[in-house]
Amino acid sequence: MPRLKNRKQMDMMKHQRQTLLLLALLAGFWACPPSNEILPTPTTVPPTLTQTATPLPPTATPTATPLGCLTQPGRVEQGVVQETVPPQEYLIYLPPCYDEMPDVRYPVLYLLHGQTYTDDQWVRLGAVEVMDRLILKEEVAPFIIVFPDDRYWNVLAGPGFGQRLVDHLVPYIDQNYRTLSDREHRAIGGMSRGAGWALRLGLQRWDLFGTLGLHSLAAFADDRPFLGNWLKVIPSEDWPNIFVDTGEYDQELGFNSQFENTLTELGIPHEWHLYPGAHDEIYWEAHVEEYLRWYAEVWAMQAPHAGQAEEQ
Repeated sequence: MPRLKNRKQMDMMKHQRQTLLLLALLAGFWACPPSNEILPTPTTVPPTLTQTATPLPPTATPTATPLGCLTQPGRVEQGVVQETVPPQEYLIYLPPCYDEMPDVRYPVLYLLHGQTYTDDQWVRLGAVEVMDRLILKEEVAPFIIVFPDDRYWNVLAGPGFGQRLVDHLVPYIDQNYRTLSDREHRAIGGMSRGAGWALRLGLQRWDLFGTLGLHSLAAFADDRPFLGNWLKVIPSEDWPNIFVDTGEYDQELGFNSQFENTLTELGIPHEWHLYPGAHDEIYWEAHVEEYLRWYAEVWAMQAPHAGQAEEQ
């Protein structure tokens, strides 16, 4: 049986336990920082945002970023000016990207058909297909072509065609389509009888047309005595660009050669071409591309540069 400790031994053991407890508390105290010391509070510094300039995409240009519409052909629309008697019908060729580029305006060519034909003659002979090909290959700048109808040539309304064209059709086209409406960017041309109209209107209304294309010209008999005087009235600074061509078997070759001599004598710049062929659609179809290239080249040499359709 264990022995009981006396009171003195018990008091000594109690004192030892208190001493050990005090030492333990002091050791814990020095292990902790003093109560009056301010500990640094960890601060999370937000990362500095560095703004990196993102370069803007380059401004789209016809050569840098081709538009999708430049892979698609233009279109031909049918229209009519109702206010004339009879109503003046026409076809109109609108080049590729006409709808996709609403701020662009274009030169305009009035291309007249021959006697006994209608407004689709130039279309049948390939004018629209040639224009699409040249534009899509970027060989010519785009322009609008108007094909007026002159089907009433042999009835009472026939002689009024010219008046309907200059007084009604031209203003109507300028108001309803995005043309460049100045003289320098408006041309008139035609084949056979259509060339006769182009000659009459181009000389009598030289204020409207800066370019004349006379393809297998069949000048009106009543006009022939006055052509020299009409030419002399035009100020030299306003002489139109003139292209005359005919086939060597054309029945109008004699007069056309005489007219070309008149232009030369008056010092009026012009192009004269005598080709193999006759006065027929075989001849005109063979030269459609040449004609259209010539109109485009005339505008390309003018200011503002017609090689890029002008924006307004």
